Amino acid sequence: MSERFDTMRLPDGRDAAAPDGSDVRVLLRLGRGGMAHFELGAGRTSRAVAHRTVEEIWYILAGHGEMWRRQGDRQETVALAPGTCLSIPVGTHFQFRAAGAAPLAAVAVTMPPWPGQDEACEVTGAWPAGPA
Repeated sequence: MSERFDTMRLPDGRDAAAPDGSDVRVLLRLGRGGMAHFELGAGRTSRAVAHRTVEEIWYILAGHGEMWRRQGDRQETVALAPGTCLSIPVGTHFQFRAAGAAPLAAVAVTMPPWPGQDEACEVTGAWPAGPA
């Protein structure tokens, strides 16, 4: 066991834009997973995407909104608020939006670690992407 201990604080600015359009602040990563902070501006709707090889668990920190998920013929839309935790299995089509005057913020664990921009493919979503 030679993994080192890592510690960090949430970066002040975004590291990248996610394929869905949200702002990403990359957090820590180990061999079998990584964590990131996502933020979608107030009144915005993400692009709908599906992941080719990773699955994620999201935990909502701030803001309110909705998450749409679809696997084949099964789909659902759930309310997002601080304390909500949800899963995004591999291949799930998903899209989220921030309601109200505050951004929607979440942390997510990606398993295995995020392999790069080609991981996500754009799909048809429940809502038009962009500002409300």
